[in-house]
Amino acid sequence: MAEKTSRQIAENRKARHEYFVMDTIECGIELAGTEVKSLRAGAVNLKDSYGSISRDAQVFVEGMHISPYEKGNIFNRDPLRRRRLLLHKREIYKLMGQTQQQGYTLVPLSLYFKNGRVKVALGVCKGKKLYDKRDTAAKRDAARDIERVTKSARYED
Repeated sequence: MAEKTSRQIAENRKARHEYFVMDTIECGIELAGTEVKSLRAGAVNLKDSYGSISRDAQVFVEGMHISPYEKGNIFNRDPLRRRRLLLHKREIYKLMGQTQQQGYTLVPLSLYFKNGRVKVALGVCKGKKLYDKRDTAAKRDAARDIERVTKSARYED
């Protein structure tokens, strides 16, 4: 039985702050050899990346910055080029239906290796308003305070 191994490359922390994640889907990504070597070194930035669906039902990730591989010379590609995501047609049509709703967008949440292949966790997200961001921060702070009080109460007993 093959062992399932997974190793995190990068995570888009800003996405969870800026958006409500309604649904996630795992998909492959089409890369060049030197880009994979850069990913193994961790030279990637997901901060301003987003997903788009073309007219011919293909999903792309745009704005993902994969730094050029140091020893790649002429084989290096443009760091900000569009990269195709690998999904089944039924998954693409499902994503098309979800993103045509008002306010939904595709956002790459994380990039990781799974059994030697690069995978992208793609989220169907809805944008947060400023008051939603404040509410999330307040809940997080309240949970942290509760944890602090219960932890100190345990040590006092």
